[in-house]
Amino acid sequence: MSDGPGPSACCAPGRGRRASTPAATPVRHTAVTVEPHGGWCALTGGAFLMGSDDSPYPADREGPVRQVTVDAFAIGATAVTNEEFAAFAEATGHRTDAEHFGWSFVFGGFLPDDFPPTRAAATPWWRQVHGADRRHPEGPGSGVRDRRDHPVVHVSHGDALAYCRWAGARLPTEAEWEYAARGGLEGMPYPWGEEREPGGEYRMNIFRGAFPGRNTAADGHRGTCPVDAFPPNAYGLYNTVGNVWEWCADLFAPGARVLKGGSHLCHESYCLRYRTSARMGNTPDSSSGNTGFRVVRGPVPDARSADTGGACRGAAG
Repeated sequence: MSDGPGPSACCAPGRGRRASTPAATPVRHTAVTVEPHGGWCALTGGAFLMGSDDSPYPADREGPVRQVTVDAFAIGATAVTNEEFAAFAEATGHRTDAEHFGWSFVFGGFLPDDFPPTRAAATPWWRQVHGADRRHPEGPGSGVRDRRDHPVVHVSHGDALAYCRWAGARLPTEAEWEYAARGGLEGMPYPWGEEREPGGEYRMNIFRGAFPGRNTAADGHRGTCPVDAFPPNAYGLYNTVGNVWEWCADLFAPGARVLKGGSHLCHESYCLRYRTSARMGNTPDSSSGNTGFRVVRGPVPDARSADTGGACRGAAG
């Protein structure tokens, strides 16, 4: 296993390109119909302006702004929850990469002050924690009993794909994800517009205070929040920015997959990536306490065009 960090290690650390892949767990596939926690948002697709020319991180390659066309598809209004992923694991016997490796990355602020030093920590605030996984987000002694409606975390790209195969879904392309997250708005950094807190109202779950030592939790959440917290965008999607990074289908670079949306650990002082155009990459076997995913249904996209717009079925608010 590698001692070094993967891409964009400050935001969500990676196991490294040299990590050995654990033996796959045989998965018992069962035909199921899975309704996302917040329902499906049916989007008719069309052309939109993707990316940003104002990214503070040139290496992320958000720009240039370009016109992209996506076909019609349906996307989960919410990220996959702990409860949903647990149902999949119980039905199939799937063990996550974090469970195979025996450890995952946890934000140091969630650990006791006397937690022992660990190798493979990508930055001072990321700690390699043995026993950290989807059921134990902060390691042994932690649990998700009171977080059933929070996004599942400590899931790799491979874990997300396994869930998709079981659920009859797939991961969104980066273009589909950004089209849906923008909610019909173009040239705006946030799903609701230009201001981060319009009228002083908190619209997303991010790190508030002085990173990494003091999180005021002014938005009501110190860690993850329920997948349907905060108002949805105009297409009915919740928490497309903040809360957890979400895996996409695309390659970010050789050996790395795209993640979108930022997380509850993003802070303007080091990671201004809680924006619709923001992106990063990580190795597909990597996992951390701020990485999850949402799913889509529909044909694998091609270049056909359609009218823009969308509607959400089954989502509250």
